[in-house]
Parts: sequence; C-alpha cells; structure tokens
Amino acid sequence: MQDDEHAMSVSTTPNSAPAHHAVPDVSVQLRDLSGSSLDWFQTYWLQIIIAGVIAVTIVTGLYALRRLGTKLCNPERGRADWLLVVGRVVSKTTNYFIIMVAIRAVDGYAQTPPVLDRFITFLFTLAAVVQGAIWAREFILGAIEHRTSAEHFQGEAIINAMGLIRLLVSVVVFAVATVVLLDNLGVNVTGLVAGLGVGGIAIGLAAQGIFADLFAALAIIFDRPFSKGDQISFGTSSGVIEAIGLKSTRIRAYSGELRIIANKNLLDKEILNVSGRDHIRLPFTIGVAYETPPETLARVPDILKELVEAEGGKPARAGFESFGASSLDFTLLVDVPGRDWAVAHPLRDRLVVAIMKRFAAEGISIPYPTQTTFTAAPDGTMIMPYAEKAEARE
Repeated sequence: MQDDEHAMSVSTTPNSAPAHHAVPDVSVQLRDLSGSSLDWFQTYWLQIIIAGVIAVTIVTGLYALRRLGTKLCNPERGRADWLLVVGRVVSKTTNYFIIMVAIRAVDGYAQTPPVLDRFITFLFTLAAVVQGAIWAREFILGAIEHRTSAEHFQGEAIINAMGLIRLLVSVVVFAVATVVLLDNLGVNVTGLVAGLGVGGIAIGLAAQGIFADLFAALAIIFDRPFSKGDQISFGTSSGVIEAIGLKSTRIRAYSGELRIIANKNLLDKEILNVSGRDHIRLPFTIGVAYETPPETLARVPDILKELVEAEGGKPARAGFESFGASSLDFTLLVDVPGRDWAVAHPLRDRLVVAIMKRFAAEGISIPYPTQTTFTAAPDGTMIMPYAEKAEARE
C-alpha cells in the first residue's frame, strides 16, 4: 500500500505542474523586456547616441522656425500681410509635435525594438493629425481675416461674423481630424462618417436659409464684388454700401433711405459696381439740318473731336449715326477719366455750350421737329399756309 501511495504521488505530481504555470508571470515578462531593452542598449549604444544628437538638432531647428513664425506675427506688419498668416500658422506648432517629429525621424536608425517602434508610430500619428488640424484651422482663419482686412471690410457685423466663422471652422476641421485619426488607428469609421453625413444634411435642411446667407457672405468676402463705401446698382436699385453683415448687406440709397437686402438675394442679381469704373462715358446725339452742305457735314466729326479734346475729355466715337425724321443724327461718345461725376457733369455742360457756339460760327443748324399743315380748297387746289412771294412783294 505504501508503494502504491508513493507511486500515486509521483504520478500525480507531473500532472499538476502545468496547472501551476498556466497563469503568466508578469514579473518574468517584465524581466525579459528589461533584459531585451538592456541588450538593445548594449548592442546599439553608439547608434542611440548619434540618433539622440540628430533628434536634438531637429528639435532645435523646429524651435527656431517657430520663433521665426512668432516674429512674423508682429502686429506692426498689418493684418493684410500674407507673411503674418504664414507666421501665425507656424507659431501654432506644439511642443509635442516637435518632439515626436524628432523621435520619429531617428526611430529606425538604431534598430528600435518592434514594440517600441509601434508605440512611437502611434504617438507620432496622434501628434501629426492634431497638429495638421491646428495648422489648417489657423490658415483658414488667417486667410479669411486677410480678406476682411480693415481697408476692405469694417464694422461690428464682420467682427461678430468672424466669431461664428471661427466656431464653424474649428468644428469642421477637428471633426475631420478625429475621423482621420480613428481611421489610422484601424477603427472602422464608415458608420461614423455616415452618421455625420446624415446629421449634416438634417441641420442643413433645417437652417438652409441661414447657411445660404452665410455662404453668400463668405463669397462676398473672398470674391469681393464690392466693399464698404462702394457705389453699386442692382436690379432697379442703387446706392452706397454701408455695412456687410453675416445675414444681410445694408445699402444707403441715393434718395436717403437705408436698404437692407439678404446676401443671397443680392448675389442672385446682376451687380454693377460703379466705384470700380475707370472712366465715365457721356453719350450725345446731335441732329444736323438736312440743308447743311455736304462739305460741312464731312467736317462735323472732326469738329466734335476737337471740342472734346479742348475740354479735357477723350472722344471715344464721333460720326454719323442715322437719318432722323427731321435731321441727320451724329453720335458723340466722350470718356472722362476717373469715376468722379463731379468732374464729368461740368465737362458735359461746358461741352454742350462749346458745340452750340462752334456750330453757330460754322453755320450748322441743329433743327427741332416741326409740322406744316396743308389745306385744300373745295375745287381741290392746295391753299398754301403762307403768302406767295409775289404777293409778299406787293
């Protein structure tokens, strides 16, 4: 019996051993990891030192670049300077991104262990996506502020609009960054993208009027069809731009009233920017009597050009236009440099007087429409409306 019990105890001991080692020993794994790390340091110590020096150099260079960007952000350069926008973007480079760029750049030089390499790759991906979102946000906002610089757009409405634009840009940029980050980490983002798309459509349909005016305001900011202070004509209305807001534009009519029109409705119309013209064209139609001798008629275009140049205008066209009901009609188009009607109107008045004086001196008659009535006697003979010449002599 004792031998049997001893045999049983011996036989059962090997069977119990696997049960004892089924649970992994964490301390053993840590010792193995530390041992492998120590072996790695001992094997590649020179490469690790060189990689450290390179990393420090990269970090120093990136910090210098960021300081340069901060200098470019000096307010004395003015808001409309594109270098300020670039400097603003560069100055937003984070310390975390700078360090991860340096580490990632030298990661493979010293034969980094696979586990550590995967960890570095994860941290670098996180840093790159977040930093890219920050740069994109700052560049978009900087570009918008460049287009809304003080010399083009002013007023509290634009300042308030920029607050909402910053919020919208931040939400969109970081939402895209989140999706990109999750996708790089191996997460299936199809459902998330679909959900965001459905939500965006729902919000867009609910507030399509507001968003339409918002995007129209952005179109005005970037395309610049007009600026504050410009004189414009749209549809059957005209006036001076007083303020460009997020929802509407305020236009002071020449008759004094203030017109408020939604940005979308304004852009749907044909807009004539009167302030954008480089000259003012004055049209004239001048009738000359049919009795004017042909030799004199031939000199009329040159006479008109001479008068225009004498008054400081530029003759765009001067010549015969058509046979009128009571005159031979000549067309005169005069271009006045600039856009100031205070200059064009007096020139037009002086030119009219000069034409009348010169035509009178040249014996050129400017007729006006007349009508003569003829009466018939009972026998059918015509009764002249004026006395015969013979009778007049008597």
